[in-house]
Amino acid sequence: MENKYQLVLYDPVIEFLRELPPKDRSKIDATVQVMLGGDLHSPRIKTLRGQIKELIVKEYRVTFFIHGQIIYFIRAFRKKSAKTPRREIEYAEQIYKLITNA
Repeated sequence: MENKYQLVLYDPVIEFLRELPPKDRSKIDATVQVMLGGDLHSPRIKTLRGQIKELIVKEYRVTFFIHGQIIYFIRAFRKKSAKTPRREIEYAEQIYKLITNA
């Protein structure tokens, strides 16, 4: 099956995933593959602000946005509270503006 989307992983996401236990990393990888195939309804995704979204896998969060046919994964972190830190949303918004010239 051909992917509907391409993937761009920013370095903070790559570093975060490297540190995870293999079982948790596999769960995130599997969810990302579902998204790349075009299914954006099955994974747990929360809209944070505007185009900035959060992929939820267990206690892990990955901020991302979609522009064209590319999913940009910006940062990943372990969620410790109910609210996503504002700095994570603002950082993702900065990247979004750079990519989209918004």
